[in-house]
Amino acid sequence: MILESFRIALLAIWAHKLRSVLTMLGIVIGVSSVVAVVSLVQGFFKVIEGQFEGLGTDTLAVEPHRPRGDEGEKLGRIRLTWEDGEAIRDSVPGVAEVVPFIGGGADVRYGDESAGSFMFGTTAPFQDVRGFYVDRGRFITPLDDHSRARVCALGTKLVENLKIAGEPIGQSIEVMGQDFRIVGIMEERGEIFGESFDEYLIFPFSTASVLFGQEASDQVVLLVKTTHPELVERVGDQIKGLLRRRHSLKEDQPDDFEITTQEQLMDVLGTIVGYTTTILGGIVSISLVVGGIGIMNILLVSVSERTREIGLRKAVGAKPRLIFFQFLIESVTISLVGGLIGIIVGALVGHVVASLIPNWPGAFIPLWAVGLSFGTASFVGAVAGTYPAWRAAKLDPIESLRYE
Repeated sequence: MILESFRIALLAIWAHKLRSVLTMLGIVIGVSSVVAVVSLVQGFFKVIEGQFEGLGTDTLAVEPHRPRGDEGEKLGRIRLTWEDGEAIRDSVPGVAEVVPFIGGGADVRYGDESAGSFMFGTTAPFQDVRGFYVDRGRFITPLDDHSRARVCALGTKLVENLKIAGEPIGQSIEVMGQDFRIVGIMEERGEIFGESFDEYLIFPFSTASVLFGQEASDQVVLLVKTTHPELVERVGDQIKGLLRRRHSLKEDQPDDFEITTQEQLMDVLGTIVGYTTTILGGIVSISLVVGGIGIMNILLVSVSERTREIGLRKAVGAKPRLIFFQFLIESVTISLVGGLIGIIVGALVGHVVASLIPNWPGAFIPLWAVGLSFGTASFVGAVAGTYPAWRAAKLDPIESLRYE
């Protein structure tokens, strides 16, 4: 009976092609709008997610932090130093490596060319801890750090902006008034919205401490790599206890540092993207309501047109619930066909819009968006078709047969 009802519904749709297309147009517009918006937001999220995943599930970041409000007022000067990092590396079980990170923005010069760059100082293990690797040449070595060498590794975009002629490795650039020799070129990481991830310069931590001064050396970010991802939470707790002792914090004082894991970053990002998707999806879903109203109106007209048919079916024994079910299935079928077309159109629109917006990361349609679109279309069809189906089921067979 269900399959027969769907067959009759499809025949009815095919018999009135133009009317059916106009009926499902609201559903098509609504579903395609939702799919297009979700695909654009999720495409952006996937790229950002990839950048955060570079931190690694076995890595956590420790940075100086003053809580807001009265809690923060209980603290004196906020300091986090490389000595704290060395203590973590030497004292906390489960820690594989710790690297310091201090940085800032400055202009870099090569001949007559000048370019803005983010510069940061770190130590040799940074490559493995953070996942930033050289493409050619070499990275910072322990000897560079020990001797405060004026050497650096550059991102590919910075090399391009400085218009360095020939092979960059071995050439000198001017950084904060001092000459630095290029020893490595880093792997390309791309860009988002025109913001490049390759406009940076890396040099030894000891050299950065001299260039940026004591204040920067007291505000170090520490990247901690554990021996196994499962140890991240336990290592974080042990680091917290160690730093509180080293910073002589009392029980009533909050932490003067903050420990962040990749999982926490992804949770925050996922929450933001989830709210954004829900709000935007809710706004464009208004068109689905309009589409539902259109289906209801057309089906009410259809009930009037098919009154004699309904009377004939009842006269030969069709029960009211079967009449109700037939019209309800017809409504749901119109919505599902419109939903399928809407998903295809929305996917195409999402990819076209992503290609037209400068530097947009791309479009991505998760399976839950497809399922939600079908489910919503079915729900709208069921709700919109309930009243017309009820009216059809309640028609008197004698009066229906007399209907002109």
